[in-house]
Amino acid sequence: MFDSMMKEITDQVGGLSSQNTELCALLRNILQAMMQIIDALSTCVRHVGSLEEAPDLDSIRSLPACILKILKETFQHCKDSEVVYCGRLSLVADLLQGLFKEAYSLQKGLLELLDKICLDNSASDEDVSDIVTVIHSLLDICSVISNLDVALHANTWKFLIKTSLKYQSLVEEHLHHSEISNSLVDNLLTSFHNCVELAEQIKHAGLQEATQSPEYKLFQKSAKMCRFFANTLIHYIKEFKFFLTKSCSCFHQLYLQIMRYRLFTCHLKNKWIQITVSFSLCLILIITMWLMSFSKFPPSLCTPELPIALSQELNAAALVPMDAFLLQVLPLRPFAEAVLQQDLRLSPEHELPHCLLLVSVMGQLAGQPEEVLQLWYAGNQFSEENIRLPLFQAIFTSFRRCYTERKVPVLLPGVMLKGQAQVQVTLHQHICVHLCASVAWLPPEYFRVLECCLVEAVLQADTQTALLAADVWCFTARYGTAELCLHHVLLIAQLVKACATDCYQSFHLGMLLKRMVFLMTPNHQMELVSHFPPSEVENLPVWHHVLLRALSQDICRQVVTEVTGLTQKMLTDWQNGGYKLGQVGKVNAVLMSLLSVVRGQSAPEEQCVLSSMRIVTQLWLRMSPDQLRTHPVLQWTLQLLLSLSAILVKHIEPHIICQALVCLDDVVSQKCADWLLLAALEFLCSLGKIFVPPDSQSQILPRLSSLFGVLLAEESWLLHQHTLEAFSQFAENTNHEEVISQSLSVEETKTKVVNYLSKTVNAQEGDELRLERLKRETQQIKQHNEKLECSKEKPFNKPPSEVVPDSEPCPKRARQENSAEQEYSRYVQTAESALKALQALADGKTKSSAPPPQWLESRLQELQTLLTHISTARHTT
Repeated sequence: MFDSMMKEITDQVGGLSSQNTELCALLRNILQAMMQIIDALSTCVRHVGSLEEAPDLDSIRSLPACILKILKETFQHCKDSEVVYCGRLSLVADLLQGLFKEAYSLQKGLLELLDKICLDNSASDEDVSDIVTVIHSLLDICSVISNLDVALHANTWKFLIKTSLKYQSLVEEHLHHSEISNSLVDNLLTSFHNCVELAEQIKHAGLQEATQSPEYKLFQKSAKMCRFFANTLIHYIKEFKFFLTKSCSCFHQLYLQIMRYRLFTCHLKNKWIQITVSFSLCLILIITMWLMSFSKFPPSLCTPELPIALSQELNAAALVPMDAFLLQVLPLRPFAEAVLQQDLRLSPEHELPHCLLLVSVMGQLAGQPEEVLQLWYAGNQFSEENIRLPLFQAIFTSFRRCYTERKVPVLLPGVMLKGQAQVQVTLHQHICVHLCASVAWLPPEYFRVLECCLVEAVLQADTQTALLAADVWCFTARYGTAELCLHHVLLIAQLVKACATDCYQSFHLGMLLKRMVFLMTPNHQMELVSHFPPSEVENLPVWHHVLLRALSQDICRQVVTEVTGLTQKMLTDWQNGGYKLGQVGKVNAVLMSLLSVVRGQSAPEEQCVLSSMRIVTQLWLRMSPDQLRTHPVLQWTLQLLLSLSAILVKHIEPHIICQALVCLDDVVSQKCADWLLLAALEFLCSLGKIFVPPDSQSQILPRLSSLFGVLLAEESWLLHQHTLEAFSQFAENTNHEEVISQSLSVEETKTKVVNYLSKTVNAQEGDELRLERLKRETQQIKQHNEKLECSKEKPFNKPPSEVVPDSEPCPKRARQENSAEQEYSRYVQTAESALKALQALADGKTKSSAPPPQWLESRLQELQTLLTHISTARHTT
């Protein structure tokens, strides 16, 4: 009967109007009849509820099903009334309002009646089926009334959950758990997003302080519903968690959606940072901005900014329950697989929330049963199961993906200390603290997994992720025993020795080794020396990365002696062998170790300085600009010499400085590699510390000012920035002020230097533009790192110093595509070198005193004819 009335309304409502009084009366009569049906059912419910004893479910079996069907139809009709009556709602609005009230009252009475009924474990299958039908029918009603009445919606859910728990043992195998949990998730997210939208409206209307405004009260009501659904979901998961495995992906997405709006701030930087690092490592630089402005952004950088007071209220309603929610889903394998899956694909706005989720999981694992720890920490690699990463590896992988958030940087609240919140910290610090706290209580059986994850993180291409792993590794070594620290140092040293010298893996491992040696005892440092003697060439890569001030005094002296001795021996062998080009690679290797020795001491001993000076002087006298252009391996030698000379500059003779500047003048004019120019700047800057004798000033100072002038005009932002820094330091220290004025002969260059010294910012970049730029840079860095890792056979940042084999270069080389001018230049240089050598031989300036052979004159005539022919052909052309 009720269905037929609904159908009649649907069929007739199209002709409804104020002029069609007959149809209007008909529809009103139908609505009144529907109200009478609901009233009759209410009478039945009141009658049954008035009985002294609670009725058996079997005696009223038809009542709940009938009422729930009618209630759903009624609420759906009221919900769709604006669409159904097409602007003529005013003609029947009073009856629809009465219909809704009657249905509301009927549902309230029915739920009170059902609450009185009790079933025990001996209940029949039919009784259980009826209860399950009631629960599922109420779930359908909840989906209809979600936007109609907040109280009705909340009370219906309360009864649904209460009934499910009341008969848990009877109905748990029959309920549609996924539908119930997913509906709770949807309602929670709907309430949450309503709060966000209302908060935005309040912000734009400037009503943050107007706590009595309708918008603010509506926000509070939505926040209350948000908290209700969060707590209800947690309670339901707690009781039925092992029936909810199919909903785990939905739970994962719920956490990500809510964590997007976690309240914290971001710092944006818009001034060049002045970084003091080794010039040979400057290609690693990514950080380029200095803190100048402060802005607030939501965590994902893709969500709207909310007022702090409203955000805190929203966090209390949705974020605080998320910790309890996470605690309930930790034991679920499908949830772990959803979170730790190897090929997880997330949208950019969910990368940071996922990273924070992993950190929260790690914080919840303390005190969990062994099977839960195994689930999250161990990972799995079995093909028959979904591949699940170990939690530590997943954290490093997720942190690596948060490129933009690391650059901005996003700031989070620090760890609580004595009841007081510490200052806000970066994402790096936040994760590092929690990782170290996890290591502190990690069961011993998972240390192998931890070590594997740390090695993998250090060896990947992203430098900041490698730095995070190095931080955790240092804590692990320091928290453990001295023997554990020694074990780790020996492992790292072996990895360093196995890496190519100039690859990014070597840089990351060296950074870690440099820090770990500080944590070793003197006895264990001696063991490091015995395992990797500095007197052996193959161990030099290890000692490139060890700071001597980390070693005890005796060990430091031993390392210095062995490295300088090996360097001198290698140079002597190279000299005795005729300075063969094939040995330059080994010479460079020992020079790198010598540089580490000299640089690693705050005040090198006199013997070390004297030995180093002999080596540096010997090499500078062998440097030839012509050879530097022809043989790239010598450019790496030049770079090492420049760095050594910058440290020992106060002990270098003026004629050696002049030789160095001659070489620099040539390579700078040839537009050499950036890494070589950075080393040149380091050397030029150091010259400000010395006074050039008057008899050498005419040879040194003009070249010095010329080099600064060329480098200050460099267009590359990295080189330009470092040139400004080097020049300003030189100008601050030097006694030769004429170099400064001569270097600034070009007005544009002078303006740039003045602006730098006065810290003038030429242009301000807006927050939105800056974020867009950071996102573009993120994609480029990501592609670059992926390219590096896909080409592991090609070392990272390897300058043109590839190790030359011991034998002389093969006389037949692969043809290179050079310009015609370069080819002419190369052949002329070769001819010129040969003729100069022939002249020295003929003049008796060599060790050979034999007279020229008789055929020499005729051959020289032939060469003269050939030169005349070439010159004639050039003019003809």
